[in-house]
Amino acid sequence: MDTIKFGILSDPQSWHSQKLQMAFAARHIAPLFFKTTRLQAHLGSQCQVSSVDTKLNELDLLLVRDVPGGSLEQIIYRMDALHQVEDQGVRVVNQPGAIEKMVDKYYTSSLLAGAGLPVPETIVTEQVEEAIRAFDWLGRDIVVKPLFGSQGVGMVRLTDREVAWRTFRALELGHYVFYLQQFIPHNNRDIRVFMIGNDCAAAMIRQADDWKTNLSQGARPFPFEASAEIVEMCRKAAQVVGADYCGVDLLPGEDGNIYLSEINSMLSWKGLQSVCTVDLADRLVAFLLELIES
Repeated sequence: MDTIKFGILSDPQSWHSQKLQMAFAARHIAPLFFKTTRLQAHLGSQCQVSSVDTKLNELDLLLVRDVPGGSLEQIIYRMDALHQVEDQGVRVVNQPGAIEKMVDKYYTSSLLAGAGLPVPETIVTEQVEEAIRAFDWLGRDIVVKPLFGSQGVGMVRLTDREVAWRTFRALELGHYVFYLQQFIPHNNRDIRVFMIGNDCAAAMIRQADDWKTNLSQGARPFPFEASAEIVEMCRKAAQVVGADYCGVDLLPGEDGNIYLSEINSMLSWKGLQSVCTVDLADRLVAFLLELIES
């Protein structure tokens, strides 16, 4: 086992990195940590991606825990570098193609809807006039989300037509795309399911004081036992986007239906770990070893 080389794209001092280090150490493995912004690609006489003095194509597996935001060029370059590492035979988790699907809310929702999975009514446009018509058609109670974003940052609920018009005009100045979803009444709670492979590692209810249910926005986690129906829905969602592991967010609507909200490729499980007995880092590391050995 000590001949297997693992890499983790993350800050080694982060909570998740520390938990992963402990899980690897229990198996006598010392993973190497890399910062995404320190990746360097070399083409020509050599064809490789490296970080400091380590060639990433010499790894057996690279776990992607962090791809920070940046300019369009920076983000595209970072993903291209991951594609190059994968093309050179390194198992990348999650795979770059899967990350690209999950990081884009429109791409994710289009794949889920195309697979027949339940998503909120959604309209995406670049035109203010079309956005206003969509606001009316969606019942004048919508959530505007950035295509790229996490932790609920940038999400706005609109219920007034004049406020919607002013919001769309402001977003137009920044050359944003309007990603509009019908608001689903959900009693200020949602469900987060942590999928590892085809299995549900753990799940939780996130209960908030308002409609935003992100823990970073003040919601509180509670343990939750996912039903076979929910697990199957999440399993299919993960397969549709090609995720090795992911966090699937579900909205239990007051109408009795369950809607797929988002899928996260680099999820935080700190809050989930606080309400479950399973060592989630250990489960993830065990899964990574299975990938290498299979």
